[in-house]
Amino acid sequence: MTALPQAYFHQGFHTTPDGAPLWYELRGEAHATPAVLCDGLGCDGFIWRYLWEPLTARRRVLHWNYRGHGRSGVPPDDTRIGVEYICDDLARLMDHVKLDAAVIFGHSMGVQVALEFHRRFRARVKGMVLLCGSYGTPLDTWHDHTLMRVAFPYLRRLVERAPDVARTFTSTLLNTQLAVEMGIRAELNPELMKRNDFAPYMEHLAKMHPLYFVRTLDSLKDHSAWDHLPYVDVPTVVVGGEGDKFTPVWLSQRMAEHIPQCEYVFVPGGTHTAPLERPGLVNAAVERFLRERIREAAPVTALP
Repeated sequence: MTALPQAYFHQGFHTTPDGAPLWYELRGEAHATPAVLCDGLGCDGFIWRYLWEPLTARRRVLHWNYRGHGRSGVPPDDTRIGVEYICDDLARLMDHVKLDAAVIFGHSMGVQVALEFHRRFRARVKGMVLLCGSYGTPLDTWHDHTLMRVAFPYLRRLVERAPDVARTFTSTLLNTQLAVEMGIRAELNPELMKRNDFAPYMEHLAKMHPLYFVRTLDSLKDHSAWDHLPYVDVPTVVVGGEGDKFTPVWLSQRMAEHIPQCEYVFVPGGTHTAPLERPGLVNAAVERFLRERIREAAPVTALP
């Protein structure tokens, strides 16, 4: 009996010119247009759990960790963190794994990354899948008020002044079952979110240095791609969760209205983690979008 060939899988690091080691993984078949997965702030891939299998069945999928996130490190000058570096990092990483262009997936902060990447590297974007995120200035709309905008400067100063104390505090507080349960009940839909699907996010957040978290968030707070939305010239789908508190659903609706020929998918009962809460609905919408709207490219050449 002949064994079936294993699907392509490769993990590694690519070091940027300023010395940041970026972790990435590339997996899946090479029959259709590749995809790149861009995480949210403080995330290292938990949101893609139910999308991996349908995506990799037909296409190469690149997932990576931003500077200071997951397995990626930071450069010797650890102030060089934030959205202004992320797009350059992604372009270099795509060069490294020989992806000329791809469909860019973004969740939460990854939506800003995808839009800014399209602004700066338009020829490298075949389409965009924008999940539960904002086009910019997220501190102005968090929980539909500006409290976080007011509080954040004080929070950042505390972390910058005592980074080790902040790290001890967050690693102790967040890495508990109680923190997971409270996060689900306070911010997500407890009737739809499985604990085992959300726990990896809290585990990563507990391990992440808060200094790199606040520096990344500081770069996001004033960034906006609002002015670029009318110039998006690739097939795009926006997914919004009905009960999203981090990036309220009206932001998703507004973004979809201002992107030419953009599709909008509303997820009833979904929150900021709609791809985990309603995976059947989200996966079906994504698969249909890729099948009907994306012009398939030739197979990519994998790394040896």
